[in-house]
Amino acid sequence: MMFADYHVHSEFSDDSDYRMEDIVEEALEMGMNELCFTDHVDYGVKRDWDDPRGILYRKGGAGESERILLANVDYPHYVNKIHMLQERYNNKITIRLGMEFGIQQHTIPQYEALFRCYPFDFILLSVHQIEDKEFWTGDFQRGHTQREFYLRYYWELLSLVENYHNYSVLGHMDLISRYDPIGDFPFSQVEHIIEQILKRVIADGKGIEVNTSCYRYGLDMTPCREILGMYRDLGGEILTIGSDSHKREHLGVYIPETMNELKGMGFKQICTFEHMNPKFHPL
Repeated sequence: MMFADYHVHSEFSDDSDYRMEDIVEEALEMGMNELCFTDHVDYGVKRDWDDPRGILYRKGGAGESERILLANVDYPHYVNKIHMLQERYNNKITIRLGMEFGIQQHTIPQYEALFRCYPFDFILLSVHQIEDKEFWTGDFQRGHTQREFYLRYYWELLSLVENYHNYSVLGHMDLISRYDPIGDFPFSQVEHIIEQILKRVIADGKGIEVNTSCYRYGLDMTPCREILGMYRDLGGEILTIGSDSHKREHLGVYIPETMNELKGMGFKQICTFEHMNPKFHPL
């Protein structure tokens, strides 16, 4: 059975200091067959390392003087490091070159340009912010009703899958629920938009991710069972599983259990990727 983690963050993400070498060694210890590095790129709220305007920071930490770095991946060093690890660990574990694109409508051209620069195996399309307002800080939700921010989130996601196509799967498709300060929101109120999103994803030969970070956030599954069931019933077959790891204790966690859950829901296979093409593995 394929044991692969397709959502892994390293020291190249601004919210992690997990060294790539340590990730690979620990994946080997766990008996993992394959992993894909998917470090963060979030144009709009972050800048590239070589941006002539300089790097952005946010106030944070224990004191007013402390600052949190906001920066995208250092692309050349990132790609070179992955290629080096692929050579070093050849025949021991398969390592793929991926990224997590935190796309917004107005940043699509920047991702189009970035995608053309490197030989990616895999791209997560994620939505972490809208109109440069982030979810995890509550900036996006603030001043809006629960219904308003849920609808706005899914309309944004629908617009993205209609207008951006250089991706593999949708990352943590119902991420907004993780950062919902109010609580449960009726699936029926967004079902019509989600159906449109999934139909477009399937028609374009793309897929969705099952993100095992749901366990550490106290959620049942990410995306929720209603979304997974709809995807299955619409004929969706491309699924990846990722831990969304940023530190050692996250890597590979609950992936075997999630595979069993998916099998119980009627899914037959999961996917890994090579050169942006899915490879199917039976559950």
